[in-house]
Amino acid sequence: MGVSDPRPSEPYDLVVQQLIPGYASLARLSVALLAASPRASRQGAAVLVAGCGTGAELVEARAQRPDWQVTALDPSAAMLTAAQERLGPDTGGAIHWQQSRVEDLAVEGCFAGALSVLVLQSLPDDGTKLRFLTALAQSLEPGGQLVLVDLMAPERSPLQGQVQRAWLGFQQASGLDDRDAQRAAQTHGPHPIGAARLTALVNAAGFGDPARIFQALGYEGFLLQRPG
Repeated sequence: MGVSDPRPSEPYDLVVQQLIPGYASLARLSVALLAASPRASRQGAAVLVAGCGTGAELVEARAQRPDWQVTALDPSAAMLTAAQERLGPDTGGAIHWQQSRVEDLAVEGCFAGALSVLVLQSLPDDGTKLRFLTALAQSLEPGGQLVLVDLMAPERSPLQGQVQRAWLGFQQASGLDDRDAQRAAQTHGPHPIGAARLTALVNAAGFGDPARIFQALGYEGFLLQRPG
């Protein structure tokens, strides 16, 4: 889960769980989806976690697919440290830690699959989102898949106000106070986009059309594939 927040992993994960319906199962679902893909289902497949945050997807990857060779990437040293402390030293060399952005990896076709959870929403749509997605597509083998989860911009609907109120009600019922909710919203999703814009960006980056695999209020997950 990639958000630039220096807090320790436990408080961070608690706040995100209070913010996002279904968060407790999101990492498990993301890893299970990728593990079922044709490329990443292979024994010892190389998998990229782009914006690993405090390591929620890494924990699930170790539980579901300990054979994977995982590259855990995050530009934040604090996040990498939190993830390393969470995973502990006994990873058998199966996790390769790297403080970097995906765009700086400069790799072509190295990974069977990738995970990007709650990262794209933090990037401005001034070419930065497209560069991020293009780098992800280029890092995958032909036929490789990406699980992308993001906060989406609301669609125009007369019911959207109710959805927004429900989200606030969910946060309050989960114990998130107004101050933490505002802080989380500001750092967690300052640049959401709509479904049409996402489709245009992922197509331009080199992916096929996105297939929706998760939705909880404003948060949506998509399965993308680099054409084989």
